[in-house]
Amino acid sequence: MRSLLLVACLATAAAHDIPADMRVHAFVKPAGDQLQLVVRMPLRAIRDFDFPEFGKGYLDIEKLTPQLSDLALLWIANVVEIDEDGSRLTNPRILATQLSFESDRSFESFEQAYAHITGPKLANSDNAIWNQVLFDVLIEFPIHSASSAFSIRPGFERLASRVDTSLRFLPPGGALRAYDFLGDPGRIPLDPRWHQAALRFVKMGFFHILDGADHLLFLVCLVIPLRKPRPLIYAVTAFTAAHSVTLIAAAYRLTPEALWFPPLIETLIAVSIVWMALENIAGGVTVNRRWMAAFGFGLVHGFGFSFALRESQQFAGSHLLASLLAFNVGVELGQLLVLALLIVSLELLFRFVVAERMGTIILSAIIAHTGWHWMLERAELVRPFLKVMIWRP
Repeated sequence: MRSLLLVACLATAAAHDIPADMRVHAFVKPAGDQLQLVVRMPLRAIRDFDFPEFGKGYLDIEKLTPQLSDLALLWIANVVEIDEDGSRLTNPRILATQLSFESDRSFESFEQAYAHITGPKLANSDNAIWNQVLFDVLIEFPIHSASSAFSIRPGFERLASRVDTSLRFLPPGGALRAYDFLGDPGRIPLDPRWHQAALRFVKMGFFHILDGADHLLFLVCLVIPLRKPRPLIYAVTAFTAAHSVTLIAAAYRLTPEALWFPPLIETLIAVSIVWMALENIAGGVTVNRRWMAAFGFGLVHGFGFSFALRESQQFAGSHLLASLLAFNVGVELGQLLVLALLIVSLELLFRFVVAERMGTIILSAIIAHTGWHWMLERAELVRPFLKVMIWRP
């Protein structure tokens, strides 16, 4: 009956605006035959609900408290998807709810968060304002075993235009696994097996190369004068070997962590595009010169790949090296697709539309023009760091 009344209230209440941004904290802990999910989110994330007030706009906690469990069920428990060995967990139970001030720091650990949620509650005398408090929830799901393989799709991205989530998984007898992500990360294996991590990173590498305009333009310049199988294999293999080395080195923190390093690498990637394009225009490209240039610039592009991969390394679990190799496999699969399409397109272009030499010059000039503008724009980001280095006593 109480749930029906709440749904009716939700259907008729005035809607609150979607928040611009917010941060969500969550802990997942399997133990015995139960999995506990602890979530903290701003109360203002709950929309289409009129929060009861009294006095000078203070939240009427006594009237709201009987409805908190239903709100937790509607906005969290029924939305979060948790799988055990591939099967969706069902029948969540709301064990406890709590309202907290934004200054509360109990979510620094699972134990503190649990004690806080199950501890003393806020009262009307605390003079809380509905859009300045946090909503804490303790949810329990029945499971078969705490040692099962668990995965989660949080679904918190719907709470605001920009949702930053901190998720902590506490496996029985294992080290805590920390995940921090923006928006929807998809389904996350909380303690991934090597093949789960590898599959995720193969997909990531494949789509990264397809989304990277600068890497694609570099490949175009690489292929234009080298469309025969043997020289193309040499150049692509050199590029692959080089970016694999720097990608792995960066993943293991063997590269500079300074702020000037990423913009410098992005500038050098643009330089590589301009260089290869101008070399195509000049003509006389040899196999040896091209594979050596591909290797040298491949080292630079590997650092570029590592920047895109940095925030995703958390999803590798304890299989970082396998994930990096899988990412490289994905990149190579993407490159093979791009190269196949490029070779066919260039052959058709040079056979039926324009002479090969003229077509090479036109395409390379367009790419050089684009790369030149990227180089100048990115160099502006490096300049402040150079000034500091030069004038540093």
